[in-house]
Amino acid sequence: MKTTATMDVTIMGREFRVTCPDEEREELLQAVAYLDKKMREIRDSGKVVGSERVAIMAALNIAHELLTTRKRGGFDMEEFKRRIVHMQVALDAVMPEQDKLF
Repeated sequence: MKTTATMDVTIMGREFRVTCPDEEREELLQAVAYLDKKMREIRDSGKVVGSERVAIMAALNIAHELLTTRKRGGFDMEEFKRRIVHMQVALDAVMPEQDKLF
């Protein structure tokens, strides 16, 4: 049987009480941190005023990210590309040393 927990979370300095299944607690905390970060970025840009408008813009941006990720097959293509570039750089760094061995 799934058990749920009530917990207090803080988003942009405001407390909210939410309920979630115990096994999803960590994901909820990650979502809260992500939403808080996005909302603060929007607020700090100075282009949007008011908590409600900031929340709506954050929701739209996050929905756009989700839909874009789904279109790309369920993963973050930009992160995937960054990792490939990082691997290429690492390989390029060790290949000259490898050539000296043979």
